[in-house]
Amino acid sequence: MKRRNFIRNSTLGGLALTIPGIRSFGNDFSADYHIPKRVLGKTGDKLSVIGFGGIMLNDNPQDFANELVAKAYELGVNYYDVAPTYGNAEERMGPALKPYRKNCFLACKTTQRDAKGAQEELENSLKLLQTDHFDLYQLHAITSVEETEKVFAPGGAMETFVKAKRDGKVRNLGFSAHSVESALMAMNSYDFDSVLFPINFACWHGGDFGPQVYAEAEKRGMGVLALKSMALTRLKDGEEKLYKNVWYRPIEDEEIMKMALKYTLSKNITAAIPPGKNTLFLKALEFMNNYEPISGAETDKLLSLSKVTEPVFMHA
Repeated sequence: MKRRNFIRNSTLGGLALTIPGIRSFGNDFSADYHIPKRVLGKTGDKLSVIGFGGIMLNDNPQDFANELVAKAYELGVNYYDVAPTYGNAEERMGPALKPYRKNCFLACKTTQRDAKGAQEELENSLKLLQTDHFDLYQLHAITSVEETEKVFAPGGAMETFVKAKRDGKVRNLGFSAHSVESALMAMNSYDFDSVLFPINFACWHGGDFGPQVYAEAEKRGMGVLALKSMALTRLKDGEEKLYKNVWYRPIEDEEIMKMALKYTLSKNITAAIPPGKNTLFLKALEFMNNYEPISGAETDKLLSLSKVTEPVFMHA
């Protein structure tokens, strides 16, 4: 089976990707294939526009993780993101990324909202990922005003964040959010280096979810990292996941998938992290083989689709 068909069938059919499949991936790319890199806000760091979502490694063998990380690095991916909530992904990524760590931008997160819990989780993540520092450490998935207030209150997680940056254990600080209100509140509470947020055509146009956060980040000169660029809609009650590590329904049509990713990357976005499935990640890398910004006709097609699509997130 040709590689292109193999990747397509694996992506759309949910088949397991084998180690030989990973090793052969990209062999027929153009000789000048490269992933564009963009600067992350004011940090000066240049990141590949496609990031490696560590959740892909959850519940996969170590040799699989080693091969997938090695292939990503070979193809120019230098931005790797992971979190303690991603099962055993940190344990898998640590050994897999170790040979390339000095040339990579490693981002991690914590869902702990108090200083003590955040400190413990930070130290454990550093140990599991076999590194002495993170290039970016983030509050993970803040979703309410109450949660955000706790983070910034005395004894809150931000005390750990600021100390860790002062001590050299983290270089940059950021957050991810699933709420417009909590994201804006976080930005107004601290001068973060980056925000990791859903930037998705359906959320943007069908749910009015994203423009507010994007505009505020632009105004502040923050780096913007995108989640859910290749998402389609929420799962219905009782609907099974297509992929274990993807809690929503990703786009399955390859043409729409590519347009959706182009829609996100055509904004002032540093990088997009594809859904937590290795075949979808590799598909995003394949799209970079001949990347061009989204056209007007493609944008119109997505706008039409957004009118009949329930977005993953909506702004109340």
